[in-house]
Amino acid sequence: MGRDSGQTGERFLLWIDAVGGYLVLMQDEVVLGQPAPQSRADVPILGDISGRHARICRDGEGYLLEALRPAWVNGRSAAPTAMLTDGSTIRLGDAVNLSFRRPHALSATARLDFLSPHRTQPSVDAVLLMADSCVLGPRPQSHVMCRHWPNEVILYRYEDRLQCRTRGWIEIDGVKYKDRGPVRLGSRIVGEPFSMSLEAF
Repeated sequence: MGRDSGQTGERFLLWIDAVGGYLVLMQDEVVLGQPAPQSRADVPILGDISGRHARICRDGEGYLLEALRPAWVNGRSAAPTAMLTDGSTIRLGDAVNLSFRRPHALSATARLDFLSPHRTQPSVDAVLLMADSCVLGPRPQSHVMCRHWPNEVILYRYEDRLQCRTRGWIEIDGVKYKDRGPVRLGSRIVGEPFSMSLEAF
């Protein structure tokens, strides 16, 4: 993805009103570590871990965790690498614990949730490792559960841009679209009965 102001870049914050905040990462490799200027961690975790503690890599339809420092997947050492599947647990260092989820069978997008009290900086509810699409909606297989929404809302890549699709009319940055429309950093998306914003990270 490009980095100019009209595009989303490789990462952004997704704030969904009355649901929560999410860090969305679109690159195929992301580094988990402590927030520090020299570490450049894609997932900055406030915890007793290294600045570059582990790397998650998406290769086609699968995910690997590469241990740069002591890390475990499902209680076993991840050195040098370990496969991640839906429901895998990740431990970084002595105390940072995460859950890895692949809830939607037709999407390679994954979700990281904290099992320990640690949080990212800035604090978000979960981290979304977005492949081609991200499903928000009322069904259990949604990447983000939005229990009171009548329909799914899907963010997806299209020609190196990000689009939003749902059933019916949506308003993006004050412009009305039928079923789908383009989004960018700073976009405000409003439909019935949802609203959300994309912010730079």
